[in-house]
This record gives sequence, structure tokens and C-alpha cells, in this order.
Amino acid sequence: MFALADCNNFFVSCERVFRPDLEGRPVIVLSNNDGCAIARSNEAKALGIKMGDPLFKIRHLVQAHNVAVFSGNMTLYADFSRRVRTVLRESAPQIEVYSIDEAFLDMRGMDNINFDDFAKNLSARCRRLTGIPISVGVAPTKTLAKIAAELCKHYPKLRGGCFMHRDEDIEKVLRKTPIEDVWGIGRRSAPRLHLSGIHTAWDFRQLSEEHIRNRMGINGVRTWRELHGIPSIGFEHQPRSKQSICNSRSFSHEIYDLKLLATQVAKFASMTAEKLRSEGSLCSELTVFAATNRFRDDEPQQYGNIKLSFPEPTNSTLHIVRSAREALAEIFVPGCGYKKAGVIASGIQPREATPHSMFDAEKQAQHERLMRAMDSINGKHDGKNVVIASEGMSRLLSSSEHRSPRYTTHWDEIPVVTIK
Repeated sequence: MFALADCNNFFVSCERVFRPDLEGRPVIVLSNNDGCAIARSNEAKALGIKMGDPLFKIRHLVQAHNVAVFSGNMTLYADFSRRVRTVLRESAPQIEVYSIDEAFLDMRGMDNINFDDFAKNLSARCRRLTGIPISVGVAPTKTLAKIAAELCKHYPKLRGGCFMHRDEDIEKVLRKTPIEDVWGIGRRSAPRLHLSGIHTAWDFRQLSEEHIRNRMGINGVRTWRELHGIPSIGFEHQPRSKQSICNSRSFSHEIYDLKLLATQVAKFASMTAEKLRSEGSLCSELTVFAATNRFRDDEPQQYGNIKLSFPEPTNSTLHIVRSAREALAEIFVPGCGYKKAGVIASGIQPREATPHSMFDAEKQAQHERLMRAMDSINGKHDGKNVVIASEGMSRLLSSSEHRSPRYTTHWDEIPVVTIK
């Protein structure tokens, strides 16, 4: 058996832990620069607020229905994610972290337990220890476990846990599950399946394996088998290596000056290099992009991007920042107001498995010592005390007017309780 533990409306739930007055009230969490809704409470969803709606387009709903608005507080959410994972690790032999708010549990070998009680008790335990409500679905495959977890969100009588294993129950659920909601069915595949008369997970399951293989390849076959209760998607005991690392932001206002924009891009490049080093990785390619505000019809529109390759894979802040600034200079168009920019590292590979040129060995060793010293100093303090000069000491030009305190990770923002 496999289980999926899925945190309900995770970002919103994190905000509610220290704000119980928000229970029952519509709540949304915004993307960086307070741009779009990236998390919504059930009450906000009922108002018609959709994922990705820009704040300026839904402001009338926010004002009319007293919607609580929060800027994304990723420091807080990451800490709660860690706490939830700790509870999950105590409950199963192995877990696979799928995203910040989801994790699979490998329950093979746990044959002498009541899986329905396990799911419900784990949901209750997580809520009690972390304050975060989670839905736990248990089923013979990972795909069916995801569907079972989704059921918990729609049926409160399940009390946060669902064990879906009987053939008649699986058929009943799959008949009601839209094909686009099945894990493994991509956005491009769903419309094509609809055109073929495949509207539900049950319709998909009724097709022949040969038909699926010819139309959707091996990935489609894996999903088809999983819906038949045949485990076909491997359990990842170790986190997968990232294929790319992206750091980008929307700015609080348009940037017309190349020097100012280059400072922001240098910060993104520096963050990317630090992330590579923290994971023991190197990158061989770097993409830099910059875009104007697509909502400004009165301004010229421009989107530029450029990909460059490094002679040798690197995670050096010096190399990556310098290359990013040079790339930006090539795509920058004077007179355009840039609203968003970013840096993407790709061609990522483990540092230990990457050979280096023997002619630069001494220089490379000195450079690595410099990077370790920077990381060590910055890691001991709250914030960055050592930066590349081209980054500057100013903060990123993004707004977070509605950010809640970082209750669990910053001493100055720990909640204060007054007893009278």
C-alpha cells in the first residue's frame, strides 16, 4: 500500500495557525510582489476567486466580502512543511517528499494494521502537533492514493483519512473523477482525450493498454496501470536531483534603467549560485530573461531571454553573476519598463562527479575556499553580510505589504502572549 499526505490549502492553513480568527473567513495568499492569488481558502474559492487571479482584478471581491489577504511568507511555509514531514517520518518506514505540501508514504510491509484508522489517526495527529490539516489517502498505487486524498477534502465525514481498495469503491470514485484531475494526465493530453470521448478516469481505464501505449507512450501506460491497481510509478527514497533552478521576481514598479535592473538580476544570480552550492551541484547553462508589464497597454512590450553555456560547470557566485549581467546587457532595450526578470540555471550535475581542468586546479581550489567562506559568514547571520559588489546592499524591488510575521523562525517576530 501507498499513502499520500496532502496539506489542505497549505499556505492559507499556515496563516491560520497563529490567526484562529480567520477560520471560516475567506483568505488568499499572494505571489511575490503581491501579484496573483496562489492559495485560497475554501471560502475564497466559493466566491469565485481562481488560482492565479491578479489582485487588481479581484479587489472588488476582496473588499465586498472582507477577504483576508496575505503576502507569500515562504519562510513560514517552509518551516511548517518541515514540521509536517517530521510527523510523517515517524509514521511510516519511508516517505517521498513530492512538493512543499505533499508527501508519499511507502507502507509496503505494514500489513497488520487497519489502513483506514491509520489514515484518520495520522491526519488527526498532524493537526494536533502542527496545526496543519492534512488529507491522507491510502490505496494500492500512488495514483489511486492521490485520488483518495482528494476525496477527504470534499467529504468531511471521512475525517481526513480514506482507505480506497475495494474494486467497487474504486470504480465508483473513478467514474466521478474528471480525467484532467488524474495525476499523470497533462494539460495537453486532457483536451485530446475529451475529443475521443474520454471524460473520466474510469473511461480512461476502460481503454486497452495497447491503445494507451500507441497514443500516450510509456507514461500513459504507467498511469493506466496505476488506475488498475498495479504499482507502476517507483517510490523515490531520495529526493530527485533538480533539472533547473530558477530565481525571479516581479518588481514593485517598472525599471527603465539598465544599471538598476542589472543589480536586481545580480541578486537573482547570486541566489542561484548559493542554491547550487547548498545542494552540492554545478550548472553548465544559464538563462537570463526580462519582461515588461503585460498589463500595461500604454507601454511598449518586450520580452528578452538568452541562454549561455559555461566552459566548465560552475556554482561560483562570481562567475554566474558576471555572466548574468553580460547576458542582460544583450537583451535590454532602452525605453522599456521592465516589470519582471530572472535567472535559470540548467544542465545541473553533481559537483563530486564533475571533472575539472588540471591546468586550473590551484585557482579552482582557491575559488572554492572563497565561496565556502562567503557561505559560512552569511550562514551565521540573519541576512547576507558578504555580497558581490554588483549586487549592492539594497533589497529586492518587490513589495510584500501583507506579509505575516515569521512566527517560528525569527526571534523578533515570535508571537507574544499576555496573560491577565
